[in-house]
Amino acid sequence: MFVENTFDIEKVLSQLTYNAKDPLLFNSGFFLFFFLIFLIGYQFLYKHKLSRVVYFTIFSLYFFYKACGFYFLFILLSAVVDYSLANWLYATRSQTKKKLILIFSITINLGLLVYFKYTNFFIEIINDFAQGQIKPLNLILPIGISFYTFENLSYTIDVYRGKFKPVKSFLDYCFFLSFFPKLVMGPIVRAADFIPQIRKDIFVTTSDISKGLYLILGGLFKKVVISDYIYINYVQYIFDDPSRHSGIECLVGVYGYAMVIYCDFSGYSDMAIGMAKWMGFSLNENFDSPYQSTSITEFWRRWHISLSSWLKDYLYISLGGNRVGKFRQYINLMITMLLGGLWHGASFNFIIWGGMHGLALAVDKMRLATIERFRFLSYFKEKRWWLHLIGGIITFHFVCFCWIFFKASSFADAKIILSQIFMNFNASAWKDFAMGYQTILIVMGLGYVIHFIPKSYQYFSELFLSKITLVGRLAVILLFIWIVIQVKQAEQVMPIYLQF
Repeated sequence: MFVENTFDIEKVLSQLTYNAKDPLLFNSGFFLFFFLIFLIGYQFLYKHKLSRVVYFTIFSLYFFYKACGFYFLFILLSAVVDYSLANWLYATRSQTKKKLILIFSITINLGLLVYFKYTNFFIEIINDFAQGQIKPLNLILPIGISFYTFENLSYTIDVYRGKFKPVKSFLDYCFFLSFFPKLVMGPIVRAADFIPQIRKDIFVTTSDISKGLYLILGGLFKKVVISDYIYINYVQYIFDDPSRHSGIECLVGVYGYAMVIYCDFSGYSDMAIGMAKWMGFSLNENFDSPYQSTSITEFWRRWHISLSSWLKDYLYISLGGNRVGKFRQYINLMITMLLGGLWHGASFNFIIWGGMHGLALAVDKMRLATIERFRFLSYFKEKRWWLHLIGGIITFHFVCFCWIFFKASSFADAKIILSQIFMNFNASAWKDFAMGYQTILIVMGLGYVIHFIPKSYQYFSELFLSKITLVGRLAVILLFIWIVIQVKQAEQVMPIYLQF
């Protein structure tokens, strides 16, 4: 009996401690238990501001520990550093000293990010070009470091620019930085948007509950039912060894990955925004049906909005934006997107991906400038359905073309995929292919249908959830949980943006 009890205790402790093979994420089994316990305690504390902040911060740090182990200490370290530097910067009157403090803050934040994320990439470059034999370091990228690094930077830069007064309470800043719904994979939240919400009175409306439920269930459905299924059962096989697959299989694999990465990341973002709503906090929308875009400029207004707006406000505008002439504007766009590509990962493929998007943005700006300059081209400026259709088709396929380099493990693999599509495309095999991958095509089709349905459907769904009784909502939740269990993969599928 004693041995059996000891085993049970060990099993419980193993669930409560970090496991590298099963980190705590929104789509993990333990998270449902974690979130339920959190909500029960939150009901008793949310009206008491200090207790709420302490309780939330402790849970957030524990969540981060369960997600990445003792790397959670880095977020505490970065909170201490940027909280102190921002207050020092605000109190300093000398403009020179302000600049030096800001430079120091940027150096500390980016230095930590560069060390973990790009050291081995630089070693690889040195070894390739200088025939060196430097051994790569055994580094593990801390989860979420790219996201909370950008949040720290936006905080100190806004204080430097005089747009935001730094918080007096370190606990408030730690709460902002560690807020667990957005901690691991964003959206990237700015202090000016979030910190004023911390000490306000919490009041969760019926609309917040219904919208939060819609976002959580919809996000879970996109992530587990659509993204994970397509990736595990099709996309990963195509990209692991594209030379073994025909042009049709590779092309559908590219379309599949476009849906995988959208449903994976937007699903996670939707869950984060929905959970925040249940707790009385508002996070900005991170995706707005990006594949409905009719130009590449519009795409970047709709895709990963928190990152694209961050790059615009803190990098593109800092470089001069569009205030320094057309040519410099195009250069600034290219630099911004190259660095945006590098932010995603230490690989030349990401740089190529960012460079192609930067070039496309510059071309799109040239197109708009040409239409403005010549009156006879004003016809193409008007909103005509066929122009929107052509623009949408071109934009979508350009984005898909770029996803090849984003996903492929090497430039050589990207070339193989393109070669298979353009040189080994056997259209007559389509019928056999469709029969062999019928379920995959149905799930992909479902994903694209959901993506392209009008926003009025979302409003209708939220209204429906707000009208039904508590028992009805529980029934909807249980139905979704049952569906997720039926299609959930045997192994946990890590979110794509977890590596960034």
